[in-house]
Amino acid sequence: MRVLTRQEVIPLLTERQLEVVLSVVYEYIRSGESVGSRTVSKRYLTGHSSATIRNEMSDLEEMGFLKQTHTSSGRIPTTQGYRLYVDSVLQRVDSSRHSKEWIKNLGEHQKGIEGALESASDILSRVSNYVGVAAVTPLDKVRFQRVDFVRLGDRNVLLLVVLQGGLVHQKVISLPWDMTQEYLDDLSRRINVFAGCEWTEIKKSLKAYIMDELREYKSACSAALRELEGIMLSPSMKVFTGSMSHMLNLPDFQDLGRIQALYEFLEQEEGMANLVKSCSKEGINVVIGEENESPAMKKSALVAASTVCNGQMTMVGVIGPERMNYEKVITTIDRVLRTMDLESEEEAE
Repeated sequence: MRVLTRQEVIPLLTERQLEVVLSVVYEYIRSGESVGSRTVSKRYLTGHSSATIRNEMSDLEEMGFLKQTHTSSGRIPTTQGYRLYVDSVLQRVDSSRHSKEWIKNLGEHQKGIEGALESASDILSRVSNYVGVAAVTPLDKVRFQRVDFVRLGDRNVLLLVVLQGGLVHQKVISLPWDMTQEYLDDLSRRINVFAGCEWTEIKKSLKAYIMDELREYKSACSAALRELEGIMLSPSMKVFTGSMSHMLNLPDFQDLGRIQALYEFLEQEEGMANLVKSCSKEGINVVIGEENESPAMKKSALVAASTVCNGQMTMVGVIGPERMNYEKVITTIDRVLRTMDLESEEEAE
């Protein structure tokens, strides 16, 4: 379902209709109760009567910005209504420039990029009461920073690949011949001569260089290079999620079926990968309700800060209910990233 942007919507609404939508969303986020025309008239649009607001709310329901849960109740926002509100928040609270810089600096954290992202997701879960989420994924041009082989015995070897930017992949591989650690170190050293180069550009030269020097273990080296190429050509995304326990107390998640569906979604690699890809635009990204592809996320939202650095896209954010306090969440993400950035600076001194 495509939801119109604020720029597309505003020409369709009068100034009063826009104020009504924003008031209903704000009040619903605050109270969790459906919002009546009298509430809007008394608390927000004090210069307009309840009857006038009621008529506007009826029109806005027909236009797809509001909906009624029951015939006699007030209104609550639709995804389109939330989108209008969130875009207005982003105009006021645009901290994307700082967020991008702080995310880039996570690579300098003592724990490395993966450890820093795992910490960020845990901290965000605790301070937001939602689910912290962080991810890092290589982009099209993949380059490795270092490759190591560790002999485990009986022809089994642990392959460790560090991509540029700090993303680490590890895999236990089986070779046709048992190689000593000395030969494995020699193989690593020769591969690491090409560190920093794009894999598709150097793989033929790399293979020729290694086969010429390590002929005694030709078949084992070929098998090791095939495994390395498999990692380089299809590097997997690393996703980190914090605890869901804080959300169990929220009124939005009292439905056990909804909690179970969201939990299962967070455990699915493909679904999370698609969600992260929806936040590929640098800066603050917000994906709300029906904008999500997964059925498990149709009543939830993701707020995330994303940036591209060292050939990979890094994202840090929060998953919560559609009715989350978006402005507070954006500033919370900023605060956590800033704190971790300061930690990196202190460690560097």
